[in-house]
Amino acid sequence: MAEKNLYDVAYELESAMRDHEDYTKLKELYDQVNQDEVSKKLFDNFRNMQMELQQKQMSGQQISEEEAQKAQQQVELVQQHEVISQLMQQEQRMSQVIQDINKIVTKPLEDLYGSPEEDIQQ
Repeated sequence: MAEKNLYDVAYELESAMRDHEDYTKLKELYDQVNQDEVSKKLFDNFRNMQMELQQKQMSGQQISEEEAQKAQQQVELVQQHEVISQLMQQEQRMSQVIQDINKIVTKPLEDLYGSPEEDIQQ
């Protein structure tokens, strides 16, 4: 059997993802949000706040009660916006697809070395 070039297969996967219904729906919703100035600003503010809090957590800093409340208010605000809410749900769907693909792609290494969960149990 001829050996497949893994990079070629990866590019085929990229192309398949771009053509996949979950991705095209995500892009549609993302474009809708960005075409409306109010929606775009609301979404950008939400994303920036999310990134700031993640960076803080990753650097070991505590998130203040005030920041947590502000974040909760932002979440509630974007969830009330129909298109942004749909976009966030679609992002979660795509994230799950990518996690599933990652599990499939890393299966040979897991078979060889065992899964991280197995290491923890030992």
